[in-house]
Amino acid sequence: MTEPGLEPLLEFREVMRRLRAECPWKQEQTHRSLVRYLVEELHETVDAIESGTPDDLREELGDLLLQVYFHAAIAEESGSFTLDDVAAGIVAKMRRRNPHVFGDAGRQGSAAEVNELWESVKATEKQRDHVTDGIAPTLPALLYADKVLDRLGRAGAAPVAPAAAGDGVGDRLLALVAEAHDAGVDPEQELRDAVRRLLDEA
Repeated sequence: MTEPGLEPLLEFREVMRRLRAECPWKQEQTHRSLVRYLVEELHETVDAIESGTPDDLREELGDLLLQVYFHAAIAEESGSFTLDDVAAGIVAKMRRRNPHVFGDAGRQGSAAEVNELWESVKATEKQRDHVTDGIAPTLPALLYADKVLDRLGRAGAAPVAPAAAGDGVGDRLLALVAEAHDAGVDPEQELRDAVRRLLDEA
């Protein structure tokens, strides 16, 4: 039984532990078998942000949180790590990567300067062997292209030239992503918004 009076997040952890111990379906799940549900919940959360209500977003964030707790419960059983380890790790990371908040008070700056500081600290931590290390190739193609262009730009690589009329579709798409990147626009978001406008007008 869940102890009465527990804070909601602590109660949720106990609920997940019990479900993992007593529900046959949940007992069979692995990190790998849950990937599809994590991806589905992520996309449903994005949809709630873009076209849902606050209640929709609250519900979808709960479903996304369920996936985090589920993976942590599985890892805890094998002794890999616990939910507390997950939380402690992200707290430490946020403190390291936000020295303008948790370090020297005089390091405050603009949002762009803060982002550059974040990227600098992150690069020091990661010690990448290749400029694109850490960028998941399974990202949606426009987002993947945008992140690769950003990383290459930080490394001093030559920018992508505008696509000529005879270039392939992929080259033209890449050129459009580069155009969006230079304009500070998220190409993935822009395309979703354009498709939504198309459907609204259909």
